[in-house]
Amino acid sequence: MRNRLAVSLFTFHFLPCVVPSAYAMHISEGILPFNWAALWFAVAAPFVAWGLLRFNKISSVDLSFKPLVGLLAAVVFIISCMPVPVPTAGTCSHPCGTGISAVLLGPALSILIASAALLIQALFLAHGGLSTWGADILSMGVVGSITGFLVFKFLRVIKMNISISAFMAGLMADWATYLTTSAVLALGIRGDAPFLPLFWKISAAFIPAQLPLGILEGAMTAGMVVLLYKKRPDLLVKMRVLKPEEVTP
Repeated sequence: MRNRLAVSLFTFHFLPCVVPSAYAMHISEGILPFNWAALWFAVAAPFVAWGLLRFNKISSVDLSFKPLVGLLAAVVFIISCMPVPVPTAGTCSHPCGTGISAVLLGPALSILIASAALLIQALFLAHGGLSTWGADILSMGVVGSITGFLVFKFLRVIKMNISISAFMAGLMADWATYLTTSAVLALGIRGDAPFLPLFWKISAAFIPAQLPLGILEGAMTAGMVVLLYKKRPDLLVKMRVLKPEEVTP
């Protein structure tokens, strides 16, 4: 009982000293215990393998596909390197970019792109960590990409405007990533403390920044999709974002 009380006091009163190293969407080196870090690697690995298989399959029949994937990888890398201060948490947050890649290339390739971006950032920018790479892939790559893709597809099925569909995809991909990161952090650092109070505490710390960041990411996603729709609708058809009959001649 005494040990549980001590852990609870540490968690709730010294959390601001721990979370600054998490960088919101990117969980830094050493934050997660080994067992949790290993678990998230195991969960993320099949999704990364799915992305690799999908990439090899498409690029083997379409040589122009590799440069397109490289371009979107650069977009995700740059967007997810844009830090925004979060005074309430004493750290920084940032947009993700996976909403854009998920809408344009699908969730499998978006996961692969996010994994590559996260690895480079961990190796060369100290943004995230190698031991927490699996957890970061899970939140930003897997959950963010799948959420953005499903939201976009659902809204298109119910005949929603393409710009609104893309906006909501970017918005929800960002917020889903942020909530997943909060859950991963709470599970990893809670010790014997209850999960939900810590999860809500971490989530609330980032709300002032992540709410507008989600809107910003929605606007960026919609802007890129609408630009392609106006200038190169053939690319959207090629990437199966639109059906041929949806393109006005």
